[in-house]
Amino acid sequence: MKVVAIVQARMGSTRLPNKVMREICGVPMIELLLRRLSSAKTVDQIMVATSVDEKNTPLELHVEKLGYLCVRGSEEDVLQRYLDAAQAAKADVVVRITGDCPLIDPVLVDQCVSRFIDSEVDYLDNTNPPTFPDGLDVAVVSIDVLRRAGKKATSQYDREHVMPYIYNSGDFQLGSVLNDIDYSSFRWTVDESADFEVVNHIFSHFSPNIHFSWKDVLDLQRSQPELFAANQEIVRNEGAAMGTGQKLWKRAKTLIPGGNMLLSKRAEMFFQINGRPISVKRKVVRFGILMGMNTSICLLWGLAPIY
Repeated sequence: MKVVAIVQARMGSTRLPNKVMREICGVPMIELLLRRLSSAKTVDQIMVATSVDEKNTPLELHVEKLGYLCVRGSEEDVLQRYLDAAQAAKADVVVRITGDCPLIDPVLVDQCVSRFIDSEVDYLDNTNPPTFPDGLDVAVVSIDVLRRAGKKATSQYDREHVMPYIYNSGDFQLGSVLNDIDYSSFRWTVDESADFEVVNHIFSHFSPNIHFSWKDVLDLQRSQPELFAANQEIVRNEGAAMGTGQKLWKRAKTLIPGGNMLLSKRAEMFFQINGRPISVKRKVVRFGILMGMNTSICLLWGLAPIY
């Protein structure tokens, strides 16, 4: 039985572009994740699944330089991307890890894989219900079940988020790994700049050691909660319920007071009108007139609902 951990990662994050290659203590975030994950004893192979978008080429080159296989597939159909990667690796069991979880704990991964094999379920994760801090997410599934989901899942949401069809359809036997105490309100994932700030604090605290455990991080949060304060207002899995326009708008508000210079009303009231999102566009403008500087700024603006 070949167990393959597949890390989905891409450069085109709406809320925090290029986050997987942003450096923490001088090391790209994706490299920290892969080095931590490599300590998992139940995993036979680790690989990265990214998309065919050309923006992901630097990611692919770095991952391959580290000695890991990188497979490129659909940008939107992440379920198919996982299937393509799993088939390329000839996996019997797939462990899903996301690139926004640099604090992934290999011991927790081993716990999930072992429980999956021993319990003979079709699918197992540690997020339904969530009891671990956000950012330690592990899902384990057999290749046969993943193939069945690939054939039956039709909604855009199910294709984009990979596993929802499996745990929502009622067609499969499910398992879960739960923590004794619910720490699901703790946020250790990286979706936004505030998240990156927190995770940077964590790695900086333990540097140069990168193989600290999730319980070490838990102790740190208890003893120095100020290091974790920046992202405590962000809702868990908020991005899964947001459209691209809403994610861009949230980012715009961190760059422009109020998020815009055009709308006289609170812009959020326009985001969903009869289910249609507001149009948010962006453009990078280069200028170098004053003092010979070559500077880039990102302009984001919202104009009207899309009809």
